[in-house]
Amino acid sequence: MNTIKENKLSIQFNLDGFSFSIYNTASKKDVYFCEHDFETAKTTPENLLLKIEEIFKTDIQLQSDFISITVIHQNSLAALVPNRFFNKNKLASYLDFNVKTFSTDFITFDTLESLDSKNIYIPYVNINNYLFQNFGSFEYKHHHTVLIEKLLKRNKGTAKTMYVNVSKSTLDIVVLESDQLLLCNTFSYTSKEDFVYYLLFVAEQLQLDVLEFPLYFTGKITLETALYKSTYLYIKNVYFLESTNSVFSAFKIPSHANFILLGS
Repeated sequence: MNTIKENKLSIQFNLDGFSFSIYNTASKKDVYFCEHDFETAKTTPENLLLKIEEIFKTDIQLQSDFISITVIHQNSLAALVPNRFFNKNKLASYLDFNVKTFSTDFITFDTLESLDSKNIYIPYVNINNYLFQNFGSFEYKHHHTVLIEKLLKRNKGTAKTMYVNVSKSTLDIVVLESDQLLLCNTFSYTSKEDFVYYLLFVAEQLQLDVLEFPLYFTGKITLETALYKSTYLYIKNVYFLESTNSVFSAFKIPSHANFILLGS
């Protein structure tokens, strides 16, 4: 941690929480990780910013200089569009199918080269502005972009496989078949029944046999949670997508947690 000039900062946030990691380029490993779970979800980006400002004022690790900063916006305000249908002058029209947009919204996109597609989304501009005041220029992405890219690298099988990234009040479902993306979507849940409903609904739509297809969990879920137990009642091949990142053992956190920020 003393070699600040060799450190990279990665930040991930949503309305439920804020986390960050510090990667040292000399040792080629994550040397620090911190996660802030909000007791209650912040209802607006403005309330989220107030909480993030509070964290920055109290966490000394965020008050250093870094050689680069990557920011990951986690929200459901996104849509994937194949390049052949993409027109950068019509970004709002792609989101209008499933997201309520306003004329004042700033809309941008990430490029997923492996899928020949764009991920169009609305970042939290107020938080970007705050981070720019603190660090200057930085790179930012949508969490779907990072999640899909990491899963495509990890996915080795040819059968249809479901990956579920669990957060406090949302779940991201990604279904891959070899190197092809069949589905990526984020759903909100308030109960284990909601949670399992979305898994079974996606399985039905994609004709996945609940006795056959593999499901890999990442994020905020363990064997002991009601979410896992309820899932296993209906889907039999359930696993955790373990990471090889040494930071998990160093900080004593499950190796399938925080996959978007730390997974490898």
